[in-house]
Amino acid sequence: MQVEEQAADLAPAFTWKLWVYTNYDCNLRCRYCVAKSSPNAPRRAIGLVNVQRLIDEATRLGFVHVFFTGGEPFLLPDIYDMLAYSSARVQTTVLTNAMLLHGARLAKLVAVANDRLMVQVSLDGGCAEDHDAYRGVGAWAQAVDGIKRLQAEGFQVRLGTTETPANSANLQQLCAFHRELGIPDEYHFVRPLAKRGYSKEGLELNMANLVPEVTVNLDGVFWHPLSTDADMQVSKRMFPLATAVERIQNQLEEMARTGNVKLTDFK
Repeated sequence: MQVEEQAADLAPAFTWKLWVYTNYDCNLRCRYCVAKSSPNAPRRAIGLVNVQRLIDEATRLGFVHVFFTGGEPFLLPDIYDMLAYSSARVQTTVLTNAMLLHGARLAKLVAVANDRLMVQVSLDGGCAEDHDAYRGVGAWAQAVDGIKRLQAEGFQVRLGTTETPANSANLQQLCAFHRELGIPDEYHFVRPLAKRGYSKEGLELNMANLVPEVTVNLDGVFWHPLSTDADMQVSKRMFPLATAVERIQNQLEEMARTGNVKLTDFK
């Protein structure tokens, strides 16, 4: 288990990551969802053409990792083309609740599998009670089944856990469980609850205390995937990505000049 609460001094260089919100509709309505995703949310799909252009520009700019998130990306018919295009060029991770990964969807994912494509599954507990408290009854069992199906197809699965009042006392139990599944500690990431989106509890996070991870949706470019609210927006235009990156660099330099600023890295 890696707890993502590492404070980092502002520095001129860090690992540049690109996050892509592929869509906002989801098969779940998690009580802490920062994106306010749900089965009733408008899809707001970013589309394959935009993704290809983003990947091309990001690789030219030196980005080293691209993350696809939502919503639930595997609701999209073209997610497989997105993942194939991205992973052919850069390290790529897709975030999912894994509940839809069976049958034709799983087969299509297997068809684009390669060494640069990672699947990260959201799992908030080593038992149903801890996970389902914020995600809904039955979600844990389906997520675990999805993890096992991915592993059976040869995927190395990462786990992302949101620490909540329901699971905070049982994180070691979760660690024991993921080790039983064959998932090593370095592939388990724990992040704190953020007071964003649907969540009425958690940490207050903003540009002033988050290491930037360039995030894109149909509305433009944002500072970090924890929020695509207006106060986190860097640019109202998706392209050119380089313009948003320059703005982020300039803001980091200005923050560094003010002194005594620390950012927190929530991967």
